[in-house]
Formats: sequence, C-alpha cells, structure tokens
Amino acid sequence: MEQFIIPQGKFKLLRYPSRKKESLRAWDAADEYILNYIHEQHLDKTPVLIINDSFGGLSVALADKNPVMWTDSFLAQQGTKNNLVNNSLSSKQVKLCNSMETPDGVFGLVIIKIPKGLAQLEDQLHRLKPHINNETTVIGAGMVKSIHTSTLDLFSSIIGETRTSKAKKKSRLIFSIPDMDIPASASPYPGEYKLENTPYLIRNHASIFSLDSLDIGTRFFIEHIPSSDKTKQVTDLGCGNGIIGIIAAERNPQATITFTDESYMAVASAEYNFKNAFSGKRNAQYLVGDCLQTIQKESMDLVLINPPFHQHNAVGDSTAWQMFSESRDALKQGGEIWVIGNRHLDYHVKLKRLFGNYVNIASNKKFVILKAIKR
Repeated sequence: MEQFIIPQGKFKLLRYPSRKKESLRAWDAADEYILNYIHEQHLDKTPVLIINDSFGGLSVALADKNPVMWTDSFLAQQGTKNNLVNNSLSSKQVKLCNSMETPDGVFGLVIIKIPKGLAQLEDQLHRLKPHINNETTVIGAGMVKSIHTSTLDLFSSIIGETRTSKAKKKSRLIFSIPDMDIPASASPYPGEYKLENTPYLIRNHASIFSLDSLDIGTRFFIEHIPSSDKTKQVTDLGCGNGIIGIIAAERNPQATITFTDESYMAVASAEYNFKNAFSGKRNAQYLVGDCLQTIQKESMDLVLINPPFHQHNAVGDSTAWQMFSESRDALKQGGEIWVIGNRHLDYHVKLKRLFGNYVNIASNKKFVILKAIKR
C-alpha cells in the first residue's frame, strides 16, 4: 500500500478493486498539484465539492472539511470508502453522491478532476452552476493530455472567465471565476437517437461511449448475438446503454436480462432503454456494481461482454480478465460467454486458460467475436 504524501498529511491509498502486484497508484500528479495549491493558497472555504475523484485521494486528504464527493463511478465510491478505513477516518466524513443524484446547497470550493469525455464535463458543469455563487472557488485539475481548448471553452461558457496554470509533472490546473451573469441552463444530456434497423429509441446519459450513434464494435456484435427459446438468464456485463441486452432479449424471448455496469449513468441509460423497448413487459434487473460480484454463482445461461480496455484512464486488460473470471463463476454448466474485442487484444488466450476452450464466431479487420463454454 503506497503512501500519498502531500501537505495535508500522509495517507495510505489503494486502487479499487485491489489486485495482486498492482503497479498503478490510486492518485495522479494532478491530485498532488491541486492539494499543494490548496495548501499554499490557504483555501479553507467550505462546503467542499469534489467531482470525479478517482479512488478517494482528494476526498481522504480533505476529509477534515467533510466534502461531498460526486462521481459516476461505483469503483471510485468503493475505493473512497476503503481508503477512509485504511486511514482510520470515519465514513461519515465524506458524503458520497452518485451522478444520477444532485448535491445539495451552494459550495465554497469546487474541485473537478477532468473526465475523459467532454460530454460528461459539459453535463457536470451545467448541473454544477446552480450550486455556486460569486464567492465560490472553482478549480479543475487533470493531466495535460486531458485538457484541450474545448475543455477551457466549456468552463468559460458555463462557469466564467477561465485560465490555466503552468504544467507540473505533466498535469495542469484550471481556474474558473464564477460569472453569475451567465444564466444557468439545463444540461443537453441525456440525448437520444433511433437505433438503426430497429424501432428502438436509445437514450444516453453523458458518460456513455458513442453518444450519438451505434459504435462499430457493438454494431458487429449484435449481428451475431445468439438466439434460443431455452435461454433463461442473460447478463449484459459492462452494459453501457444496454443495446446488447436489448437485442439479446429480442432473440431470446424467454430470458430475463441482467444489466450491470460500474457507471451509474450507464445502468440508468440501460434501464430506460430496455423498459422503453419492451414497454415494461419484459423482465430485467439493473445493477450498479463491480463486475458480477453480486450475481449468484452458476445462475447464468449466457454472458455477453464488450470489455473496456481502459479504466480510470489506465490502459490494460485487468478489467477484461476480471470479467471473464467472474463470468465463469456466474455461468451454469453448459453456459456460454460471448466476447467481442479488438483483434490485437488476444482475448482467446485468456478464454482458453479459464474455460479450456473457445470458438471464433466471427471476425473482421478490426474485431473478433469469441465464445467459450463452461464445461
């Protein structure tokens, strides 16, 4: 467990979920930069709102100010809870607020870690505006590669005059002065589009990948999703907006679909889209969580996965490996896992190791669809 050493103290921090031989830290240089700045500038304003904290590094360091942590990530919430315990702090010192909720009150200090998606930042700034005033200090923080002219334009148009700091350790701060003459306006999200070649209207909250159209990987996957009158339990793992689960329900008329994702906005999008597609006449459950840890073992007939190869800005295959391993536990004997991925990711190696078998269902120049059976 590495120590996060900043002016506010020394804190033991772990990423969540914890993995053996973890090589990645639970914080980044932008976290260090902003906490040093807050200390140097004697920013003691309260209440404090922290948006997009990765695993609680900011919230734990500022726990004495009883901050509100606002996030779309279940993993970030769990990481924060664990890191409060790791540092003998009370869970009551940080109020957790998920992205489908709205924080209460007006804040004196707002810290925003810049999210990967510009749409998510736009949504957050619009929803933030009613909770600041002319006295609020608004500071963004991120790695230089995540901060673009479009990022600063959003702060300027929604919050007020905006400037940036010098870069330190490839990170940068954003300072935005609230201009209450800029009227608060509703977020343009969620957005909608009609799913091609179907009657389905798809609603996407701001954190969803490919907001305005069907992405090419999902398009290829849904062309090959299996059909059966015998399949009873299907999981759309890492469900995003739920399109894969919707098509699976269409082709497996006796199935109950479980939608699960670590993103609150993803599960909310999937729930709306599924209920709308079937007019509430099909059974489904909707779970925000860490992969399949809350799913009963040997309960699933079919698990469908389009794994992410990045999580909280870290690129790797650890999430895919966890998804495959937990799918094996969740599947009944004879149950199947279907996976789509970029050809270069070599998911067949992992499936062969875990299941002892795999079949190449289909492939094109970019993607491959694989199936493995639990023997």
